[in-house]
Amino acid sequence: MKKTIVLAGFGLLCCFRLLGQSVVNDEALRYQEQRMVYQQWDQNKFKPSPGFLSLNPYYWLVWGFFHPDYHKTDLRPLSPNGPQTQRLAFVAAMSNTDNHYKLQSDTVKTTALSQVAATSGLVSDLDPLWLLYYKNQFDPVLNFNPVKLSAGLSPQANSKLVSEGTLSWYGNELNMLKQRIQAAHTADMDRGSRILAYYRLLNEYRKLAGVWSVRTSSAQSTLDLAAQQQTLKSNNASVPDWTPQTDISIAKKILQKIQ
Repeated sequence: MKKTIVLAGFGLLCCFRLLGQSVVNDEALRYQEQRMVYQQWDQNKFKPSPGFLSLNPYYWLVWGFFHPDYHKTDLRPLSPNGPQTQRLAFVAAMSNTDNHYKLQSDTVKTTALSQVAATSGLVSDLDPLWLLYYKNQFDPVLNFNPVKLSAGLSPQANSKLVSEGTLSWYGNELNMLKQRIQAAHTADMDRGSRILAYYRLLNEYRKLAGVWSVRTSSAQSTLDLAAQQQTLKSNNASVPDWTPQTDISIAKKILQKIQ
């Protein structure tokens, strides 16, 4: 019984509380919230309003005495001149400036990389002119082998060049030229200077190769002359058969070639 009475009393209390609640529509508060967020700063939505002949006492208590000029200035954060609008504008301007700086830095980076690629010796192996021409021309110097150098010489000529020091001289010259070629190939310089260095070194190599060719030919010729002199001294020289008809046949052959 007591439990039933308690429940009934609690139910009546809840009903009284529900009946006692009502929806409050405070226009002044609602308009102020709208003004301070994003909506329009409407001069007609400042409540309480002045009323007839500005005789509304609530207006004077809220606005008239304490904030008479409050409604004249738009204080919304997102107003055209509001602080949040200015911050967003500053953020957009800074973002645009950052993008501009980024573009400039990317341009500087690209230019620097292209200059490094054009001057660095690390990528000189990829130069088309080196791959197609100078690498093959400098191959006898870069891959110098004394065994291959003396392969086309007779043993007597090779011994003569070794005894005279010509072979060692030529090997030393090629080694020095090889070091200069490698220095020009790996040093950091612009492509035009590198190609000019290749050109000068190639001319030096050709002159050196010409000197070597002359000396090897001279050594072989000297050996041939010495052998012929030795043959003459030993009276073992063979004289070919000669007749007057031999000279006549030679003259006829020459005349036929001239005609």
